[in-house]
Amino acid sequence: MATTASIYLDYAATTPVDPRVADIMARHLTLDGIFANPASRSHMLGWQAEQIVEGARRQVADLVNADPREIVWTSGATEADNLALIGFMRANRGRGRHLVTSVIEHKAVIDTASALEAEGFDVTWLTPEPDGRISPTKLAQAMRNDTVLVSLMAVNNELGTINDLAALAEIAHARGAAFHVDAAQAAGRIELDVARLGIDLMSLSGHKAYGPKGIGALYVRRSPEIRVEALIHGGGHERGMRSGTLPTHQIAGMGEAFALAKSEGEADQARIADLATRFLDGLEDLGNVHRNTQVDVSVPNIVNLAFEGIDGESLLMALRGIAVSTGSACNSASVEPSYVLKGIGVPRARALTSLRFSFGRFTTEADIDAALVELRHALSATTHH
Repeated sequence: MATTASIYLDYAATTPVDPRVADIMARHLTLDGIFANPASRSHMLGWQAEQIVEGARRQVADLVNADPREIVWTSGATEADNLALIGFMRANRGRGRHLVTSVIEHKAVIDTASALEAEGFDVTWLTPEPDGRISPTKLAQAMRNDTVLVSLMAVNNELGTINDLAALAEIAHARGAAFHVDAAQAAGRIELDVARLGIDLMSLSGHKAYGPKGIGALYVRRSPEIRVEALIHGGGHERGMRSGTLPTHQIAGMGEAFALAKSEGEADQARIADLATRFLDGLEDLGNVHRNTQVDVSVPNIVNLAFEGIDGESLLMALRGIAVSTGSACNSASVEPSYVLKGIGVPRARALTSLRFSFGRFTTEADIDAALVELRHALSATTHH
C-alpha cells in the first residue's frame, strides 16, 4: 500500500467512476465517436447524439420505475434540488407559500429553502428523531392548508439513515402537497420506485453512483399538478424546464452507471454490508467508540462513529493512509460540529470527535483490515491526554 491516502473510505462524498462507465464516456468525446450536439436536428451526427441521450434517459428512468419523459437532465443533484424547490414553489405560489423540510437535509436543500424564506415563502423545519429519521407524525403536525411542497431526503449523507418515504408521501398527499425527495445517496442502494413510493419530484446524482461528476437529473411526475418553473433559460431544452446544451458524454455515463446500479445494486449492497460488519466488529473491543449511525435503519455503506475524548480533526490528520471525512466545518476562528449530528441531538463534544466512513463497490476486505490497523495506530497516537 502507498503511504498517501491509498484506502478510499469516502464513497459518500463521491464514488470513483466505474471503468465500464468511463469506457462508454470516452466514446462520446472525439471526432471518431458520437460527439455532436444532441439538439442539432439538421444532420445524422446530431440525431445519433440525441439517440444516446434518450437511451440514457431511459436507463435512469428504469432504475426508478419512471417514464423517460419524466427525467430532466441537470448539472447534478444540487441543481435538481434547486429546480425542484424554487421551481415548484414559484410555479405554485398562487396555491400556497408553505414548504416543509428538515434541519438535517443536504445543504443543497437547506440553503435553497433559506433562499425561499428570503423570497417571502414560509418554511417549517422538522427535527429528526434521535435515529436520524423524520417521524411521519411530526410531518403530519407540520402540515397546513397552504403547504404546497414537502422535501425530505431518502438517505442521509452523514448518517446513512433511510426515511420511510411511502409514509411521508402519504401524509403530504393527504393535505394536497407535492412530495420531493433528495435521492442523491440512494440510487443503487435502496429501492426507489417512484410510483410505489408516491414521489412527485426526485433529485438524482451521477457521481454518487459510480458515474461522472457534473451530471444529475430531476424526476418530475407527469401530472397537471406538478408544475416546475425553469431557473435556467435558453433554448428551451428539457421540455422547457432546463435549457443548455446537453453533455452527451456525461449523460451516457450516468445512464450506464444507473443501468449497472439496476443490475448490480443489490449484490453490491450485500457485499458492502459484510464489509461494514467486518469494520464494526474490528472496533468492538475499543471502549470509547460510539455509533452515531443506527445500523438497523441505515444503508450499510455509511457508518458515522464518535471516538470519545479524541478530537476528530486530530484523528483525521493522524489517519494519513485513509480517506474519510468529518462532518464538521472548520471556520478560521472555531470548529463547528456537524449540523446533522447536532440535529439528532449528539452533544457538541461528541460530535467534534466524529468521523464518517463510507464504503463502496471497489472497497475490499484488505482495505477494511488495513483501515482497522491504521485506525488503531492513529487512536493510540492521538490519545495523549
